[in-house]
Amino acid sequence: MSEIPETASDVVWQSSPPGSIYDYIKVASFSIGHDGLVEQWSDRAVELFGITADEARGQDPVEVFMPAELRPRGRRRLAEILDGKEWTGLVPFRMPGGGRAHGLAEIYVMPSETAQGEQGALCIVVDVRALRRIETDLAASQAIFGQSPFGFLLFGTDLTVQRANQRFATVFGGAAEDHRGRTVHDYLSRPEAERMNASLRRVLETGEPVTDLQIVGTAPGSTDRRHWSINLYRVHGGSGRPVGVAGVGTDVTRRHIAAREAANARRNLALLNEASARIGNSLDLETTARELLDVAVPGFCDLASVDLYQGLLTGEEAPPGQGGSARSEGFGGGSAELRRVAFASAVSDAPLMTTPGCVAEGSAPTAVGEVHRYPFNSPCAGALRTAAVRSIPGEDGSLVQSTLAVPMVAHDTVVGLVQFSRTKGSEPFGERDRALAVELAARAAVCIDNARLYRREHERALILQRSLLPPGDPEAAGLDIACRYLPGTTATEVGGDWFDVIELPGHRTALVVGDVMGRGLRAAVAMGELRTAVRTLALLDLEPAEVLSALDEIARGLGSPAKGGRTSGGAQVPSRVAHTSRDADLSEVYLATCVYAVYDPVTRRCTFANAGHLPPVLVEPGEEALLLDVPPGMPLGVGGEPFEEVEIEVPEGSLLALYTDGLVESRDHPLEEGLRAFRAALADPVRPLEDVCDHVLGALDTRHGEDDIALLMARIQGLPTEAVGDWRLPREPRSVGRARELARAQLTAWDLEALVDTVELLVSELVTNALRYGEGEIRLRLLRDRTLVCEVWDAGLVQPRRRRARDTDEGGRGLQLVGLLSAAWGSRRTPRGKTVWFELALPDGEGSAEPTVEQLLSMF
Repeated sequence: MSEIPETASDVVWQSSPPGSIYDYIKVASFSIGHDGLVEQWSDRAVELFGITADEARGQDPVEVFMPAELRPRGRRRLAEILDGKEWTGLVPFRMPGGGRAHGLAEIYVMPSETAQGEQGALCIVVDVRALRRIETDLAASQAIFGQSPFGFLLFGTDLTVQRANQRFATVFGGAAEDHRGRTVHDYLSRPEAERMNASLRRVLETGEPVTDLQIVGTAPGSTDRRHWSINLYRVHGGSGRPVGVAGVGTDVTRRHIAAREAANARRNLALLNEASARIGNSLDLETTARELLDVAVPGFCDLASVDLYQGLLTGEEAPPGQGGSARSEGFGGGSAELRRVAFASAVSDAPLMTTPGCVAEGSAPTAVGEVHRYPFNSPCAGALRTAAVRSIPGEDGSLVQSTLAVPMVAHDTVVGLVQFSRTKGSEPFGERDRALAVELAARAAVCIDNARLYRREHERALILQRSLLPPGDPEAAGLDIACRYLPGTTATEVGGDWFDVIELPGHRTALVVGDVMGRGLRAAVAMGELRTAVRTLALLDLEPAEVLSALDEIARGLGSPAKGGRTSGGAQVPSRVAHTSRDADLSEVYLATCVYAVYDPVTRRCTFANAGHLPPVLVEPGEEALLLDVPPGMPLGVGGEPFEEVEIEVPEGSLLALYTDGLVESRDHPLEEGLRAFRAALADPVRPLEDVCDHVLGALDTRHGEDDIALLMARIQGLPTEAVGDWRLPREPRSVGRARELARAQLTAWDLEALVDTVELLVSELVTNALRYGEGEIRLRLLRDRTLVCEVWDAGLVQPRRRRARDTDEGGRGLQLVGLLSAAWGSRRTPRGKTVWFELALPDGEGSAEPTVEQLLSMF
């Protein structure tokens, strides 16, 4: 359609362009002469009626166009018109190519007069069908535009509003006509208006529609942010020329809120899943706190910190009480000392957290590692006292918009406080956020409490385990000993590895290395019980195989449940149930492996027995390291199989190594490879023994920390020949005097004259007892090392027993005298009899202490 000129200067004379209104309403004209016949026939009449001008001129219009039944009436009307009367009416007509009347035209007939004064008529014809179609289209357009529940705008080519519907006016105020001539800048903020204008221009220029353009703004008189979805499409005239852009807007605020809530719910679920996967992987309190903040920042908040009670970190126990409040007050009513253990920020220039009201006036922000207190009446202290979340708004001019102070509650105990903060510009915390904050804090609190309980048990087990290991560097006759014990990492808990060096009579030494299966406090307790049992059995001077057999019985007794048990209420529990429930794990804990070796420095022979442990390693001078072929036997606690002994002669200068599997076995390599590496590390045993230990630990890369490591190494030295006196005596009375003479001569050769009198007296007593109560040949042996040991052997099996003699008894005081004058004494079985021995300390140059008169008289 052509544009309507606004002023006379805007008038443009031109032919009717395509798409004129006349094209839509199909207006035609023709004229009738004074004779009632058609004189003129327009081109539009040709289109409307389908008859050319040549065919129409000179024809009677009534006869040609009107149905036969209407022609009489039509002729009367035509006569009236030719008499000068105007007429308007609806006249049916026959459409082109049809034999029946199916058209309806509205005809306006105006009388006319020719130049000769003759009467005629000018007829204007409009196709009624076209008019009705236009009327219907207009009505439909008005209904769609005016009654639409969506906001509707029609922009002109200058991007001003040409028309708005009532729905749009309801939202933005006024009547629909009031919005004509406005632009998008009258409704939207500058950034959003520019986005909208750019989209309008693009649609007007390209014709490509825009769908679901998201626009954010506020309605007049409201501060609520609204979200609209805008659809734009170009509008064309009848000739196809663009005349503007139509826009349909839908308020999608609720949909946006629902989508945002759904997104928040998905985010919260994702955070909880991440928290489950990432929080609690460590049994360290500070690490667990940092894991919580790694999850929360920046996925949930912009700033966060964790404070834990100082008492928890120092190992103090939580006070008794029920409920978070009661437990919390035990730490000081919410104002006890706390330590800032973690802080995280997603803002590069953010300072340390300073929550309003939670820092004393003039105090600096709390740094990580700093111990502090919250003021008693502060929101943070209140959150700790009540075990309830506190929402704390930010201060004016502060970077922080709001803070959630969330107490960390585990098993009705408040263990600390976590603060989540969002900076200005971030979305405020909602109820869902509060619930998520509580859940995150609770999960971390449980992990922290578990870590606290684990650390307590671990420390106790560690103290127990260390207390059971030999203190310092053990000493033994004829051996140079070095040992190492490396505990596993915190993650592997306390293990059951142990080693021991036990001095036996006759300057012999028992070397023990064992490993209890299992970890934790129970493994450490089991290790202590077995180690004590080993020491007790060793002091009985049993053979190595006998020691392990007795130890196996002890282990099975410790690990096996009772035949039946009783519940706390006194009910009898079947032995099968008791075994499979309460005691199932106990039997596993008391399974252990052990190597027991006894070294005699006089004979330089070592006897081994093995209970399922790794074989000892021997390195002889100039030779490669060798795994000793000691039958491994079954682990302790299994039972059913006897243990075998292997006795080997160990050359002077050899190196013997006992160890646990943590030294040679790990996930990174198989056991065989670890044993080869261990033997290779012992290739140069000449260096000092302490250096050999360090070299082995360094070469085997024992920092993997998967298991405890025990390493016991001994370099064989033996007693020199001149440090041993060994004699055989016949079974006759004069052997007592002969024994005194031999002992005196040997002590004089060793420059031990200070011990001659005591040794002569005690040797006389032991040889006399051997003659009186023993059997077979008598053997006397003196050994000089760090102490002096005297041994008297005979073939009798009866062990001497110390007793108190009565006043009237003439004898029975010999062993009392031995016990009084010696540092230690005892007896042991031998393959062919027994040995009674005593031990004396070597003089330190100041003379040995003689027994007092009271001590001597106490024997009578």
